[in-house]
Amino acid sequence: MSEAAPKPNNPVSRAIVNALSWVDDKAKVKRFFWGLVVAGAVLTLLDLFHHKHSYFDAEHWFGFYSFYGFIMCALLVIAARGMRVLLMRDEDYYGRADIEAEDHPAPDLERRELSGTSDDV
Repeated sequence: MSEAAPKPNNPVSRAIVNALSWVDDKAKVKRFFWGLVVAGAVLTLLDLFHHKHSYFDAEHWFGFYSFYGFIMCALLVIAARGMRVLLMRDEDYYGRADIEAEDHPAPDLERRELSGTSDDV
């Protein structure tokens, strides 16, 4: 594993880094994943004991909402990947017209001394 990045000096940033540091530990991420799987399975099993007042016959099927939620989440991810292709811009999209992105003649790059009057600014 690579060396950890230095912690920021800002107390708010430090708190965020500390709160999210568990993501670096693979064992904790694996435990979190399996916790979500168990929670989903328990909630799906609880569907057996819940009386539904539904409009459509499909809503009475066991695990319908779990299956529907999973499919819709997967479709959102696929749609987002498609939107990325349409909306993605070049790396320098916003920097093309930036002054620092232009080629300047050498005299423009030299430091100039101001005479100290407000007219020079």
